[in-house]
Amino acid sequence: MKLLFKHCDILAADGEGYRWIQDGYLGIDGDTIDYIGSGKPAAPYDREKDMKDRLLCPGLVNCHGHTAMTLLRGVGSDLPLQEWLFEKMMPIEDRFTAHDIQVGNALALLEMISTGTTSYSDMYFETATAVENAVAAGIKANLCRPSQCFDPQETYAQNQRAKESIQLFKDCNGLADGRILIDFAIHAEYTNSPHIVEAYSADCKALGGRMHIHLSETKKEHEECIAKYGKTPAQWFRDLGTFESPAFAAHCVFVTEEDLAILREKGVSVVHNPTSNMKLGSGFAPIPHMLELGLNVALGTDGAASNNNLDMMEEMHLAAVLHNGFTHDPTLMKPAQVLTMATRSGARLQGRSDTGSLDVGKKADIIAIDLTRPHLFPNIAPLALMTYSAQGSDVAMTMVDGRVLYENGEFLTLDADKILHDARACVKRLYA
Repeated sequence: MKLLFKHCDILAADGEGYRWIQDGYLGIDGDTIDYIGSGKPAAPYDREKDMKDRLLCPGLVNCHGHTAMTLLRGVGSDLPLQEWLFEKMMPIEDRFTAHDIQVGNALALLEMISTGTTSYSDMYFETATAVENAVAAGIKANLCRPSQCFDPQETYAQNQRAKESIQLFKDCNGLADGRILIDFAIHAEYTNSPHIVEAYSADCKALGGRMHIHLSETKKEHEECIAKYGKTPAQWFRDLGTFESPAFAAHCVFVTEEDLAILREKGVSVVHNPTSNMKLGSGFAPIPHMLELGLNVALGTDGAASNNNLDMMEEMHLAAVLHNGFTHDPTLMKPAQVLTMATRSGARLQGRSDTGSLDVGKKADIIAIDLTRPHLFPNIAPLALMTYSAQGSDVAMTMVDGRVLYENGEFLTLDADKILHDARACVKRLYA
């Protein structure tokens, strides 16, 4: 079917930048954008939809999270990462069933889809449940089952987590016409053994996979790695072959100049998680310097237990004002840069060259912002509006591959009432 959006404002691609079209038209043929312009196209469309008072933007790409942790939202607040993770998170996660994880992921999908996320990257176990949910919901997802090793005597052949990860890649990569991509993942240096990481990294390279890791999230992690191995985490991963595959690293809060040189040389993308990093007192990554060096920097929310929401609009806002405030330079992080981090750069990180911007030939991954909200008037600078004013609750429509998943408060592919009912039951059991 061919669909034409009319009388809408559009933040369309203009090379690597953006152009603002007012009272414009955007045409979709099946799952692909086939027209963008200020005048009505001559070609006929099967359906026309009036989008007056709507700003069309590229869908947001959330590049790091642990979606099932929505069921842990609020637990262990105001604790440093190591204590939060090992003393608060893991004891409850040990009681998670596959059903709990599926429900927690579904709850996260409700939150992400309704706040403008069209594609997300997730690191968690029982990953097949997330695959099933994503296929049904219509969202794009890069999913992975992380490799971990807590017994240094365990051999690679004995490591069940790595086996599950590789089997998931073989079974599910490319499902749903490519909407589902399976990544490899190493949770972190401090939850692994070198021989496991080296062998698993070699398998990732051999199978043509993409690697998702946590890297130098805290000063403690960074310094303990140096004390243990005589190397920073970035050097440790490089020497074990992890960066021989396309890789992306969440956090990168404590990185040296040599670490940054390694990331640049190996083409490793960085995922900036400002809310999570500051809530846990970890600090924040040197994003402006990374951008100056030419690193591909994307945005992520991290899990709802450390954020405590999955609203990418909030991450965009914080990524802009945080670095400007810290450096006393209001020109440092420009709105266009921040939107690119949340869209194009995220799509590039995920290996999705056909999305991330509103351009003819790109997939129709589109969100519509409701410009009738008082805090979005007047719309005289849409890039600034998206970065500093817009909130997740302003999303009036979320579309993936030309299919509307959410519109005007209604979920069209998910049963929100059932998901919330199931989530209440899970929480009641987990916290009894």
